[in-house]
Amino acid sequence: MNITQIQGVFRPEQMIKRTDDDMRREFGYIAACQITQKLLDKGLITPGEFDKIMAKNREKFSPAIAKIIP
Repeated sequence: MNITQIQGVFRPEQMIKRTDDDMRREFGYIAACQITQKLLDKGLITPGEFDKIMAKNREKFSPAIAKIIP
């Protein structure tokens, strides 16, 4: 079997450039998610409240990761 063409190869020029502000928002979002999860785990908030808080976190921080994680 001969390979004549390779598809889907990663090219560095296709990378998304991230600024310091992007990284700060991403870190803030992850920290907020962890805190919110701990509140839920300890029973200090309800699952409904958790969902509302997480929606606000996604709105406030606008992280790129939130687009791929529900």
